[in-house]
Amino acid sequence: MPDLAPFLTGFGLSLGLIVAIGAQNAFVLRQGLRREHVGVVVAFCALADLALIAAGVAGLGAVLGRAPALVTGLSLGGAAFLGWYGLSALRRAWHPARLVAENGGEALTRVGALARVAAFTLLNPHVYLDTVLLVGSVGAAQPVGAHGPFVAGAGIASLAWFAALGFGARLLAPLFARPLAWRVLDLLVGAVMILLAAGLLNHVLTAAA
Repeated sequence: MPDLAPFLTGFGLSLGLIVAIGAQNAFVLRQGLRREHVGVVVAFCALADLALIAAGVAGLGAVLGRAPALVTGLSLGGAAFLGWYGLSALRRAWHPARLVAENGGEALTRVGALARVAAFTLLNPHVYLDTVLLVGSVGAAQPVGAHGPFVAGAGIASLAWFAALGFGARLLAPLFARPLAWRVLDLLVGAVMILLAAGLLNHVLTAAA
């Protein structure tokens, strides 16, 4: 039976990072509400995440393979960040916000929709910190042979989220307009991130023993 741990780690980490109120998610929701180029927008977001994650894992993996001490340092840094992110999510749960997408405005051409989602995705510095550096470092620190399942899990999480947000917009919009929904979601994200941080710390301690 295949080891699902790397896949589930990638899935949980990716989902926890992309499920947040932001310009990219609001734009995907807008396009879903308008039923305008939804497939193209969802595909771009998912493929961009997959490419950045794979590049991070592959690039960092090559470097980390020659520097075990760097693996430990990045793992500890990743654990600290995940712990901070998890606590931030739990803190947000006490003051929940809501996701609002403008359903009006001018219709966009396919090129225009792609240009906007590309800007929301690639011009956001957090995408490189989260996707390339953080997810890449966690993925690169996985055991030999586990990089592929990790990237697959992260990519599927991204595709599932954006597809749900875009194609299920008319169902999800009323839900995510309610602060209670984000409170529950932030509680779940916070719990997942703290568990991942604990797992990463355990990996470092086990390797050092």
